[in-house]
Amino acid sequence: MSPRSASVNEELRRRSRERLLQAAVELVGERGFDATTLGDIADRAGSARGLVSYYFPGKRQLVQSAVHRLMHRTLEEALEREPRTEDGRERLARAIDAILGLARDRPVLMRQHMAGLLQAEGFVQCPEQRRLAELLGETVARYGSQTVSADYPMLRALLMGAVYAALVPGVPMPVPALRAELFQRYGLDWEMGVPPESTTDAKAEGEDLSRFFATEERPERRERA
Repeated sequence: MSPRSASVNEELRRRSRERLLQAAVELVGERGFDATTLGDIADRAGSARGLVSYYFPGKRQLVQSAVHRLMHRTLEEALEREPRTEDGRERLARAIDAILGLARDRPVLMRQHMAGLLQAEGFVQCPEQRRLAELLGETVARYGSQTVSADYPMLRALLMGAVYAALVPGVPMPVPALRAELFQRYGLDWEMGVPPESTTDAKAEGEDLSRFFATEERPERRERA
């Protein structure tokens, strides 16, 4: 039997890593961070337990990368959904709604994520985090920012603050109120994006997440005009 080619090995490694990311999101969303072990994640992904440490130095880094993957794929889906648009204000509205929607639909997962960001290591510099930053930076640029290097961190901070406010146990702020504040700041019309009244009350638990962790190559995105 001939040995596998380098390209086949690379594809298998990519698929293994993405199965671990999906399993981490599912389990932490179901059980919370502390109740989820690396062994649980490996078992859910169908991977050898020793393989987890090959890709990630620890559970917190794995979970943060997994949530950043879910965030950037959710954001991509929102920005590119039909009807597609190049309007910067509409794209910013979609971005805000995508992130606030994760706080609304996946409170356990996002609460654990926010708590993890306050640990000493802060943001994990991984491909998933860099892709999320790239998408938000592009959104700010299309909105019309002349100083993306300053306006992107501000948008990130405002979104993080809104997610935190929506998830504080005991005193959460309603997502529509947080949305209204952000829309007012950026001069966006309430009807833009996905207004709360247009969404269903269906729970996200049990939703098939595989589209966010697909192993096939992603199609090339259109160049920014």
